Amino acid sequence: MADLQPIIIKKVKKGGAAAHGGAWKVAYADFVTAMMAFFLLLWLLNAVTDEQLAGIANYFAPASIAKTTSGSGGLLAGKTIGEQGVQQSPSSTPSVSMELPPPKAGEGSSDQEDNPPEPPADMRNMIQKLDEEQFKKAAEDLRQAFEGVPNLKQLAKSLIIDNTPEGLRIQITDQDGLPMFPSGSAEMYLNTKKILELVSKAIKQMPQDITISGYTDAVKFVNGGNYGNWELSSDRANAARRQLIHFGVAEDRMARVVGKAATDPLLPDDPNNARNRRLSIILLRGTGHPMSGEAQPGEAPMSGEAQPGQTGEAPMSGEAQTGQTGQPGEAPMSGEAATGRQ
Repeated sequence: MADLQPIIIKKVKKGGAAAHGGAWKVAYADFVTAMMAFFLLLWLLNAVTDEQLAGIANYFAPASIAKTTSGSGGLLAGKTIGEQGVQQSPSSTPSVSMELPPPKAGEGSSDQEDNPPEPPADMRNMIQKLDEEQFKKAAEDLRQAFEGVPNLKQLAKSLIIDNTPEGLRIQITDQDGLPMFPSGSAEMYLNTKKILELVSKAIKQMPQDITISGYTDAVKFVNGGNYGNWELSSDRANAARRQLIHFGVAEDRMARVVGKAATDPLLPDDPNNARNRRLSIILLRGTGHPMSGEAQPGEAPMSGEAQPGQTGEAPMSGEAQTGQTGQPGEAPMSGEAATGRQ
């Protein structure tokens, strides 16, 4: 037992130098990141224009509702709210307050001047009665004018006269074999001008304003492009207006000229029928004034000055070739092409 020696254990604590720690790496990384951001900022400042820099500066500038930052530039401009002129903004438009006298009895407003009062009931009844008498006289004269001339008996079938709530309506329709216009054109045939000449004689004796509407059938255009039945009906209505003015109807009586295409067919069950192609002339009820002097209704003859047929007549039979346009004074003998307008 005396030979055993004690066991000695030594623990050595190793202390590393401060330079050999890991803290410097974090600091270096922060430094490199800051330098990269700095050089990136320098590159951006060099890449943008002065206008862009000014826009960025204005974006980050604080907004102020006052022109100055002092107390006198605030909302009240250094004054109390009770002082005169405090509640008026410098940028607002100056206003002036005026005291107007009360309206006098019997004085109306501007709305009453723009919308004049309606005439009394007895005057309205008198105007309506006068309109009815004039409409009946004009319709009778037109029918007699067509029946009294043998050359116009065939054209009389194209005329439809009726009394509507809007006024006296005179419609001129196409017939099978006797159209008013060439297919897809607004150039009148001679027979159409003859009818409008007789109609203008009746219209000139009337005081009412006039509306003209053009209608077509439901046949579509072939390769029409941007030109269709709406444009065609408008052009034909305007051609009728020009022709009536040519025959002596006052231009200021034209209240409305419209094209309605195939929206209101005369024969709804047969939209492609030739009679759907028509011109409608309406003498508006309640417009104009009774005529005086020499041009009283019924005094001017409806026929005799220019007998139709003296300047040429349209043939009454034959067939029209598809796409035929014809000469302005000659009518084809079948209506517009059934397979589409050219």
